[in-house]
Formats: sequence, C-alpha cells, structure tokens
Amino acid sequence: MSASAPSSASPPPAVGKSFTGFTKLCKGLAVVLFLGHIAIQLFPSALTYLALIPSRTIPFAWNLVTSGYIEQTIPGVIVSIAGLLLLGKVLEPLWGAKELLKFIFIVNLSTSACVFVTAIVFYYITQQEIYLYTPLSGFYGVLSGFLVGIKQILPDQELNLFVINIKAKWMPSLVAFISVSVSFFVKESVPYIPIILFGIYVSWIYLRYFQKRLEAGLKGDPSDEFAFSSFFPEFLRPVLDPISSVFYTLVCGRSKRFEADDQTLDGLLPGPDSSQANRRRERGQRALEQRLAEKLVAVRNSQQQQEDDASDKV
Repeated sequence: MSASAPSSASPPPAVGKSFTGFTKLCKGLAVVLFLGHIAIQLFPSALTYLALIPSRTIPFAWNLVTSGYIEQTIPGVIVSIAGLLLLGKVLEPLWGAKELLKFIFIVNLSTSACVFVTAIVFYYITQQEIYLYTPLSGFYGVLSGFLVGIKQILPDQELNLFVINIKAKWMPSLVAFISVSVSFFVKESVPYIPIILFGIYVSWIYLRYFQKRLEAGLKGDPSDEFAFSSFFPEFLRPVLDPISSVFYTLVCGRSKRFEADDQTLDGLLPGPDSSQANRRRERGQRALEQRLAEKLVAVRNSQQQQEDDASDKV
C-alpha cells in the first residue's frame, strides 16, 4: 500500500503555480546559497575551507556540512535556488518545516560523507591526486533527495518537461541517467555525479527506513511502490529485489521483521500476527492519507486567500 497522497485529492497548488507561495524556510536557505556563492567570489581562499576537499576534510570536518551550501558557478546557484524554492514548497506543507530541515541536514551530511569516502577509495585505487584536491560542493544532493521525496508522496503527479509529460516517480531515475550520460561528454560535470547519485540513495534510505510518520504510527515507508527496485524499469526488478534486501541488511543491521515496540514496520512476514499487522498498516495509511488531503486543501486555500488579498489591493 503506497504512502502517497490519495488519488482523489487535488494536486498541490505549488506544482501548478510555480512562482508563488515559497516558504520562509526555503527562502532563508536560498539566501544562504546566494551568500555562500558571493562569499567565495569575494574571497576565493574561503573555498578551501568551505568546499569538500578530501585531503583537508581532516581536520576541517565542518566542510562535510558547509560544502552542500556552496555553489561555485552562477548556473549552479541559479539551479540550486530555483530547485530549492520550487520543490521545497511542495514538500514543506506535507512534512512540516522541522522535518524538511532535518531531511536537508541528514541528506547533505550523509551525501558529503559518502563522497569523501569514495574520493579516498578512488585515490588509493588510482593513485591520482585529483581525487584528494578537487574542491567538491553543491546543493545537488539535497535537490536529488527532494525528487525522491516527491516520488514517495506524489508518485503519479505528471510534470511537464518541455514537450513531454513525465510522472514524478520517474524524476530521480531520469536525473541520475541524464547526469551520468552528460558526464561522458562534459568532463566538468563528472565531480557532481557522486553528489547526485548519493543524494538519491541516502534520501531513499532515510525515507524508506528512518523517517518517523506519526500519523501512521510507523517509521519509514515499507510499501512496494517505494522499494529500491521501483527506481528502475519493471524488467530489472526481479534482479534488483534480492540486491536491495542485502542493502537493507547492511543498512539496518537486521533482516526484515517487526520491531518489538511495533513502531517500525519494514515488511509483513507470514505468521499469526500478519492480519493484525495488516490492520495497523491500513489504519496508519488512512490516517496519513487524511492528513495529506487536509494539507493539500490548506495550501490551496492559503494561496487562494493570498491571491484574493492581492486583487483587493489592486
């Protein structure tokens, strides 16, 4: 059973009206991204302290956090700010500002840590110092995570991309595919590939296994529609499902089972408690769908009120 919004609910106004209704949190983070870019333009030496440079991460461990908010190019800062504002205003009304901020922090830090480890491994394999001294930074890991969040909440929402419509559930996979493809022709884009790919993966791990959903009484999203294999075409899923179960064991340190406190539901196992677990899951799903529907209506009414106020002033 999916954790997405009910099909009867209207799509969030944020998707249709792209340039209004930005949240305070997203606007504040957009200012941080803008000021971070200005800072390294005025003081280029600051890049060595704020960006992720694997050879300097120890002892400058703070760059695991700061690197995610430093854009080195003008196109980069434009894409990051636009993506933050547009995607953030879809997620924040449904998750809340606190959860969205928590998600950004966790995905940013985890992505940077994975990129750091990958760079060290590649250095020891290739002995090329470029892996140690290239400044890595950017908000793309979090933006990729936002796409995973939208895939979870609004999987069937159609987005218009130039001349084609694509469902939101395919956006993370499409971004990953395009990024990898472009890297074969544009060498400057290669350093961003690990940020994007790890951003997608660690955000899926967090949403799949760790995000608390108080309305459903669960932790994570055990639905088949949000399984790791759902990021890939249907014909690959029989191969990927066993692999994802290995990842699950490595990440969570245990096989699929119920937690003793019944707060985490990762899957349903055969046994006498299966029917009771199904009932709990259904009740939680109904509660979550009701809250999502209420949030969508509240956002729509809020934007309608803003438009009415603006027209009255005119």
